[in-house]
Amino acid sequence: MSLLKPLPVLRLRLFALLLAGAALPLWASSGEPAPGAPDRIALWPTGVAPGDSALSAPARIVERSPAAELPDRYIEHVSEPYLVVYRPARPNGRALLVIPGGGYQRVVLDKEGSALVPAFVDRGGLTLFVLRYRLPGDGRPDRDAALADAQRALRLIRAQAAAWQLDPRMIGVIGFSAGGHLAARLGTGFDQMVYRPVDAADRLSARPDFQLLVYPVITMAGEDAHPGSRQRLLGDVADPALLQRYSPHQQVSARTPPSFLLHAQDDAVVPVGNSLVFYQALQRAGISSEMHLFPHGGHGFGIRGSAGLTTAAWPQLALDWITTVTEDPTP
Repeated sequence: MSLLKPLPVLRLRLFALLLAGAALPLWASSGEPAPGAPDRIALWPTGVAPGDSALSAPARIVERSPAAELPDRYIEHVSEPYLVVYRPARPNGRALLVIPGGGYQRVVLDKEGSALVPAFVDRGGLTLFVLRYRLPGDGRPDRDAALADAQRALRLIRAQAAAWQLDPRMIGVIGFSAGGHLAARLGTGFDQMVYRPVDAADRLSARPDFQLLVYPVITMAGEDAHPGSRQRLLGDVADPALLQRYSPHQQVSARTPPSFLLHAQDDAVVPVGNSLVFYQALQRAGISSEMHLFPHGGHGFGIRGSAGLTTAAWPQLALDWITTVTEDPTP
């Protein structure tokens, strides 16, 4: 009797591909769940969004960390956006659509995605849906492709709430840096028609029940604007109407969800003025909001970059705030 155990089918297939010298699929060596896996949700039924077409360059995931225990991946050239789900052992009914940053040039997957799991999933009991969204930095002419992906993602989470043991009135969004700009656009532009409806999920509201913006890009004009994000999103434009349309603080209304803002005052990449102008707009509109400013932390600290700094307190501050705003959700 052989003492060798049979390899799982997946490993056998990968081994065969390696022997044949064939290129491995993107997910095989990247840590991503395979298409069709339970923890991966395609946003669009045909893969590519309505009215869009696949990019000439294939999707690519790059690992920047030399330490396997601290992955630092990003994805670029996204043509078929999707969500990766992180689920707690005992879901508490609350969910977060996570929109990582990357300057609208790439989407960071770990520092502002999977690294949230210990605090928000394991300890906080939230279900996280981390978005891989389409980027204007790929030369895509549609400036609203990323917003369409965010709207569709929020609607899909709400449509599948029962399957994930979620309360459809407790689904929020958290965004970082340029992902914070996209999250703020979702919170202020959830009802904009930026894509053609494709199924019953698109009849649901895309409004987040609450939003968290972490060192977010907000304004597209003035000295506080982030030049890279503005260039990739809007190109070489100086049209005041266009700059206003894509500056979320100019779009705050009475229907903007309760908001939590977080920023370091020494952020030299996305100045703290971005959070300040958004907070002021929320106050003028009478939106329940909370803002935390830290003297040190720079940009992109996420969770890993907070060691030894007061910014290390932010995940618990965020969890406490989420509990407070969702204790008695309104229909």
